Amino acid sequence: MTMAGDALAMGYADLTYETGRLTWPGGSARAACGSGGVSSDKHEGDHCSPAGSFPLLRVLYRPDRLAAPHTALPMAALRPSDGWCDDPGDANYNRLVALPYPASHETLWRDDALYDVIVVIGYNTDPVTAGKGSAIFLHVARPDYAGTEGCIAVARAVLLPLLDLLGPGSRITIRS
Repeated sequence: MTMAGDALAMGYADLTYETGRLTWPGGSARAACGSGGVSSDKHEGDHCSPAGSFPLLRVLYRPDRLAAPHTALPMAALRPSDGWCDDPGDANYNRLVALPYPASHETLWRDDALYDVIVVIGYNTDPVTAGKGSAIFLHVARPDYAGTEGCIAVARAVLLPLLDLLGPGSRITIRS
């Protein structure tokens, strides 16, 4: 049985992003990646999605915009004070931080809907290497599927039901 087959047997799916599509056993959908493409040499600020296979770690969601989605991944409600440190020189680089935060960071509580649901991709997380890229998520795509800063993005109507297929051991493979 394949790795994806094992995941499905346990009730969990693996995802693959390639050439503008996110696929999983039994489905696929249009997707966006980093505006710089997919790179095996990812660096902070290059707008590339990292090439490789990575665990899906947890789900964060906006409780003021949707009910808690169903998933077997660990899940937490976002707060207006949540951010993600993207400063390679900071001790909390590539980690969730509370705002206000003195170092460079991304605000997770956004006015647009892109971060209404975030799946944290385990890229550069264990261990964290300064400058290799941060805040790599699976999240809601812009209506025109414009490139991201390095994340993978799909329509909200795709992402929410997809969460039901994900759980411990689920991975995403990103390739060009």
